[in-house]
This record gives sequence, C-alpha cells and structure tokens, in this order.
Amino acid sequence: MEQGNPPHLRDCTVTYRAVNYRKLGRFGLKVSEVALGGWLTHGRTLDDSSTASVVHRAYDLGINFFDTADVYHKGAAELALGSAIKGYRRADLVLATKCFFPFSDGPNDRGLSRKHITESVNDSLVRLQTDYIDLMQFHRYDDSTPIDETVRAIDDLIRAGKVLYWGVSEWSAAQIQNLADTAKLLNANPPASNQPSYSMLNPYIEKAVLPVSVANGIGQVVFSPLAQGILTGKYKPGAPLPEGSRASDDSSNQFMKGQLNDETLTRVQKLASLAAEHDLSVAQFSLAWCLRHPGISSVIIGASRPDQVDENVKASGVTLDAAVWSRAEAILAGTAE
Repeated sequence: MEQGNPPHLRDCTVTYRAVNYRKLGRFGLKVSEVALGGWLTHGRTLDDSSTASVVHRAYDLGINFFDTADVYHKGAAELALGSAIKGYRRADLVLATKCFFPFSDGPNDRGLSRKHITESVNDSLVRLQTDYIDLMQFHRYDDSTPIDETVRAIDDLIRAGKVLYWGVSEWSAAQIQNLADTAKLLNANPPASNQPSYSMLNPYIEKAVLPVSVANGIGQVVFSPLAQGILTGKYKPGAPLPEGSRASDDSSNQFMKGQLNDETLTRVQKLASLAAEHDLSVAQFSLAWCLRHPGISSVIIGASRPDQVDENVKASGVTLDAAVWSRAEAILAGTAE
C-alpha cells in the first residue's frame, strides 16, 4: 500500500477479502471474524507509521473491525488508530472503543456514570477523528453507579447519533442478564456485545457467560484468543524467553505468568503438532477453535507487523471435525493418550 495515495481512493478497488464476516450477536451489524486490537501496540510499542502499516494491511485483507479503548496509553491508542484510518470511507469501518477505568485523578473521570460515559464518548470521537462510534463498550462493571443510569446514558447517546451499538467487557453472567433486563424494562436499546478473555487456555465463558449472552442475542468479541501469545508456540519449555517478546516485558506479561510453565508449554508444542496435521499453525488453530462456536462473533488479535495479520486471518473460515477439537482439548488438559 503506497502511503502517498489518499486512502479513500483505494476503498473501491480493494476486492480481495481473506476473512469471513459474522453478525454481532442477533444484530444486523457484520464484523470480520478476525478483528485488530491495539491494547499493547497502538500508541505504545508502535509509532504512528508502524500502526498505519498494520491497520492498512488488516483493512486490505478484509478486516473491518478495529478495537481500542480510551484508557489504552491514556488516549494514545485511539489517537494512533484515528490517524491510521483517516481518509478511509467511514461506512467500511466498525470502530469499537471502551470507557470505565480512571482517565485522570478526577473523581468523575472514571466509572459508568452518565457524566463519565458522555464525556468519554465525546473525547473518543475527537481522538478517533470520527462523528460516531460503532460499538461503545463498558470496560468493567461499576458497582457504584445504578445500572439504570448507565443504560439511560448510552441509550441517549445512541439516540443522539454518537453511538450505534453498545456492549460490555468482562461482565459476569448475572451482570449481563441484569443489564439486558434493565434495558428491556426501560425500553432502551439493548446491549449487543460482550468482550471477554477467551482462549483454549482460558475457556471460562463457556460455563455461564456464553449461554446467557447467546440467550440475549449478545455477540462475543473476545480478546487474548492466543493467551497473550502463549498459543503462538514461540515459548518453548526449558528455553529462555525470546528477547523482545511480551513474556520478557514485565510491563506487559502480568497476565501470562501463571501459564508460562514447562507443563503448559509442552502441551502447546503437542498442540502445534496436531495443528500441523491440518496445515495450520498453532496460532491459526487456536483462533479457529474460538471461532468454532457460533456465539463468538470475532476474535481480536494484536500485531506489530503486517505479516502477523496475514498469518492470523488464515484462521477465518477454518472448519474441523468435533473430534479434532476434542483431541486438542485433551492435549491441553493433559488427558490425551
């Protein structure tokens, strides 16, 4: 992609699509099965030029779904994404962001009050250089704010045209059900998404969160589908951590440490052998495992280089027999023969 050409001139000429699309839950919005996120990269480890190269490659491959949050590097991630998409036809993009976590020391610059939600949306619109947010998500549950206040606030923003859909991230099954019930009681626009952590090493949502979400028509847009990179197979048992990897960075590896042990890493290597039997990398196999469930609308990947996007999108459209998935789960559980 030539950086000197106006991006909008490319919009009507891109015909190659490497990814499939799914509805966001029961709703009409269609998102790419593989989405690009910027939690640990945009505005942090990548400069604006590198962010743009990754975002542009993702778009060229058919990815239309881009995930960020106001709190990611205090707005820097939104700024980087906004710069990268500048000039693209807005209708071709699905932009998702979030609010909840403190953005400053101010007592109201946090949580899910009407004040903070409204101000967070307005600030995100400026940083993303757009007139509306496709998907506004509440980053965590706020037990200090009445749920009806939160629902009314986001519904008003939808009616004002600043937000199209809304959802949550890492809410419990009971909280999600209460949210859906409250929206219905208030005759407000219902939640469309939940963004939980989900991977072969962390399938917790299958017990309660996923069934409740499916029952309410809420689609899952899952993060960390590769378990913070452990399911890429690059971490080997008994070997030092690769230099420059997430695991070697103490500012990024806090959610990985419990699984960086030889037992888990050995099982991941066995999983890689199974994936190879189906001409897949272990990362592609792991993403496809997430997508095997129709309740999953999209898996969010991170990438620091365009070629990483090329590899991960190959998981889209992969279908394997249930016996293969059972064998994979047995390997990771340590029960495989």
